[in-house]
Amino acid sequence: MLLRSIKAACLLMIVVSQWGHAAEISHAPEAVVYPAGAPFTELVVVDETIYLAGMIGVKPGFMELVPGGIKAESKQVLDNIKQVLEANGFGMANLVKCTAMLADISQWSAFNAIYKTYFTSPYPVRSALGANGLALGAAVELECIGAVKQGP
Repeated sequence: MLLRSIKAACLLMIVVSQWGHAAEISHAPEAVVYPAGAPFTELVVVDETIYLAGMIGVKPGFMELVPGGIKAESKQVLDNIKQVLEANGFGMANLVKCTAMLADISQWSAFNAIYKTYFTSPYPVRSALGANGLALGAAVELECIGAVKQGP
């Protein structure tokens, strides 16, 4: 019983200590992929968590999809993510969670063939879903979350 009370007290102390914590929020200073003036930031860091905007397969600086379908767009999406991360002092190894939105879920295998070439094991956790209507008629959109500090 005493051990249970000590555990509860420790948990309460952790929760209470977070109440007074003001999150440190840092926005990427400039756009790397999307044209300047887009109504969102490509990368935001909140404390130790990195949030990336959803990326589609546009040519950097333009709102125009690369030609070639799911494979070409998947490669461009991942190149875009890599560029945004590197421009802000991070890398693909910082990513811990990605959500893939595919206009045609039957293209999941084609997306995976490209996706796995950008990571080494252990891979980030990932979800994939079929989406009805991505921006600019994209075949794929990828949104990722990362950690500032990399694990072992």
